[in-house]
Amino acid sequence: MPMPKGHQAFPRSEYMRRLSAVKVEMERREIDVLVVTTSGNITYLSGCTTKSGDIPTGLIVSLQQEEPTFITRRQDAPAAVHQMFIDGSRVVGYPEALIANPDQDGWDALIELLQQKSLAGGGIGLETKFLPGQVVEKFKRKAPKATIVDFSDVVTWIRSVKSDLEIALMRECAAIADAATIRAKEVIRPGVREADAVAEIIGTLIRGANGKPGTDVASFFLCASPRTSTCHIRWAEDVFRQGSQINLEVGGLRHGYVSALMRTFSIGKPSDRLRRLHDGEVAGMEAALAVVKPGATCQDVAEAFNTELRKHGFEKDSRCGYSIGIEWTEPTASLKVGDLTILQPNMTFHLMLGNWIDEDFGYVLSETFRVTEAGAETFSALPREIFEI
Repeated sequence: MPMPKGHQAFPRSEYMRRLSAVKVEMERREIDVLVVTTSGNITYLSGCTTKSGDIPTGLIVSLQQEEPTFITRRQDAPAAVHQMFIDGSRVVGYPEALIANPDQDGWDALIELLQQKSLAGGGIGLETKFLPGQVVEKFKRKAPKATIVDFSDVVTWIRSVKSDLEIALMRECAAIADAATIRAKEVIRPGVREADAVAEIIGTLIRGANGKPGTDVASFFLCASPRTSTCHIRWAEDVFRQGSQINLEVGGLRHGYVSALMRTFSIGKPSDRLRRLHDGEVAGMEAALAVVKPGATCQDVAEAFNTELRKHGFEKDSRCGYSIGIEWTEPTASLKVGDLTILQPNMTFHLMLGNWIDEDFGYVLSETFRVTEAGAETFSALPREIFEI
């Protein structure tokens, strides 16, 4: 029997709205057909969240056709049929003979498909920034009548302003992140193995919250003493001890969307230095959120935080956050000095105030928020405090 359609995160009308916005940009850039190859943008335009590894995969958006066409390796095609909103007949699987083939690969199959559909003679948009140079050259060589146009980051910037449906999904993700952080407070104890605590926390990320399960596990970082000066370490073959500090970063994930959250834990009373840094970071976060409004810039948010933090005797040398939505980090706007991106309603950011100061000292605090007409709406319901255990 044919593969049935699975749960659709959004109605068809939502995907058609997104495709319409992309097609407006295609027309403006004189592109007849767009080949989307980055996984986040494929998710955005189709609903597919399956990762096929490092193999040629493309979502073909044509001005001549209402729905896109998707091409991937044959064994991954049923997953696309299951997850995507598009008709199953528009999912094409190329043969396994093209996998690990030194002479031909899936890009050859994709270009051949364009030629079969008479789509290889006009402007072809490619996300060239994310493609190997030899792949771009293959398009030029095998579709000589086409004009190759760079479409890198265009879909990603369209993604940066969320619909109300996306915001609702990100709130569900935030509830999962909150539940995982609460579970962390319950299971982090002296003598408990880090791995055992992590298993419980990640289990909560999967079980979800409010009847909404997590559909994947996003980046997860638990940096316990003596590794609190690091930011991207997982967990160790160690146990928590009295006096340990734990920096936790989790993200609730549903259907490709993420809401991230960072909180600091202390087994026992926090040190005076940690307490002073925490007070400065909280004050800085409040100052940053206070300037969020349509028309403000990413730089305004960063400067408000940095100015307040300096009053407490500390500096932060990394950026203050970034656009978030699909696949955690959306590579567009950053909350940092020098980024003059103008905030718009329904932009969403991870205000990431992790601060790794010395080789033996660091701290984390963050909020995922959206820009509203009235200011900033943070998604987490948890207090901004050091969780003492």
